Amino acid sequence: SLQETDGEAVLTVTDDGPGIPIEKHELVFERFGRIDAARNRADGGTGLGLAITKETIERHGGTITIDANHTGGARLVVRLPAT
Repeated sequence: SLQETDGEAVLTVTDDGPGIPIEKHELVFERFGRIDAARNRADGGTGLGLAITKETIERHGGTITIDANHTGGARLVVRLPAT
């Protein structure tokens, strides 16, 4: 969903996957960070997507956070200045 709140654009993205353990929340934003050691570039991406996303958002004065989706899975919230 996308909404404007208190001068910020707030984008919320949710999924219904297995979720991300709370102790791994910061790891998903690190370059080459993987929450599942069994995944690799051949079958699980490079581990760069959310690291690049976070850096881009921060360069535009915003933030990105992750927490548990109340229906299961993960919820990412991006906040950017609306001006």
